Amino acid sequence: MKVTVENIKGLNKDIKVFIDKETMNAHMNEKYEEIKKTVNLKGFRPGKVPKEILKRQFGKAIFSEVLDKVLKDTSVKALEDNKIKPAGQPKLDLKIYGEDKDLEYVMSITELPKVELKSVENIKYDEYSVKIQANETDKRINEIAKSQNNFIDVADEIKAVDGNSVVFDYKATIDGKIFTGGEGKNTQLILGKDLFIKGFDKQLVGVKKNDEKSVEAVLPENYPQKEFAKKKANFVCKIIAIKKSEDVKIDDNFAKNLGAKDLTDLKLLVSKQINEEYKNSLDKLAKKQILKEIENFKVDEIPGNLIEEEIKILAQGMSEDDAKKSRKNFENIAKKRIKVGLILNEFGEQNKIKVTEQEVQAEVQKQLSMMPGQEKMVMEFYQKNPSALASLRGTVYEEKIIDLIKIKAKPNKKEITKEEAEKILKEHQKQDHDHNHNHDHDHSKEKKIETKKTTTKPKSSKAKETKPKKVSKK
Repeated sequence: MKVTVENIKGLNKDIKVFIDKETMNAHMNEKYEEIKKTVNLKGFRPGKVPKEILKRQFGKAIFSEVLDKVLKDTSVKALEDNKIKPAGQPKLDLKIYGEDKDLEYVMSITELPKVELKSVENIKYDEYSVKIQANETDKRINEIAKSQNNFIDVADEIKAVDGNSVVFDYKATIDGKIFTGGEGKNTQLILGKDLFIKGFDKQLVGVKKNDEKSVEAVLPENYPQKEFAKKKANFVCKIIAIKKSEDVKIDDNFAKNLGAKDLTDLKLLVSKQINEEYKNSLDKLAKKQILKEIENFKVDEIPGNLIEEEIKILAQGMSEDDAKKSRKNFENIAKKRIKVGLILNEFGEQNKIKVTEQEVQAEVQKQLSMMPGQEKMVMEFYQKNPSALASLRGTVYEEKIIDLIKIKAKPNKKEITKEEAEKILKEHQKQDHDHNHNHDHDHSKEKKIETKKTTTKPKSSKAKETKPKKVSKK
């Protein structure tokens, strides 16, 4: 294989690759020997079909397969040997090709720029730790206790009032006729919440245990059996129990019911939980600070094809006129985003940061835990959308890069109170809101910066050009 680099214009260049016909024929013969073992043709014993017969019957298909493999292998090697990282998919132009011929092709590429990393030790960011006071922990535990439904039976003669839980069986009819779903056992309602059928529970105020109460209510519009929706129904309710809410006693038993060893352990767990809630939000601010500092790093030239691709993403859903008006701003956003992505990716490569399959699956599980009840749907989404899984991998890769930068950089460590944390977060939310207000349309189009790495998989069609691809770092 002979490789020459030609027509160098900035980041754009052509790479001419030549493979002599002897090498191509060797690849073809190897493929013929491979398929010879598996082909069954009438009149020939397995593995004994002459090459000329195979060539007549399968020659074109075999050549196409061999050509694809040679193009893929030699183009990757040519780029690696010349230490060239392409920004997107190269354009291939086949100059000479065919059976029993030399192979010559030209790869036209835009190269990723060389990124000179400043010493990340000079990056500065705020690293907060939030000190949680004991009264804050107690307040949170009291809120948890209040949210617990702790109902106890009242005496038989006591009438139900708002806030009580009423347990009852019912049979319902429409125009005197029983209907589907019109019967229930041990139904529980907390009076005053109006969570069953609108206007239903207020008619149970004043009932006692063992009472029989007739309630009229209009079935909701979304009733499962459409033919009964919006119909007036009569519910005959047999009251089984009236229960009143009693404050939960905050003690070791209460703590054990919540999974803690005792009350002291619960306070420790709750304090950590509150701290984590603030830490996650404050860590996002630290990440913003780091990315902002990275914007000051120098990149001599940004590939035009990547800028155009990014602008297309930013302009998605916009009219042609609006996209033209916003182009200048989109171009600035695109350059900034690509620049930061290139620098993060270079840092990741220099520090040999990898993302394991276990880390990707852990991130998927995190997504599942954030959407209770929809786990199956989320899992199917990732199974059917490899690009979504690749994006998730890119997110994990970026987080690992940021975490390493934090270790190498200069944190300004601050211990703050919960009130101070809230003030800082509120100020940043206001800044984001003001930024959104001033750049509403453009900002809404912005997406999180993802570190991306380009791969090369040239196609074997003559002079065919494919759009540049950016895929998440593997």
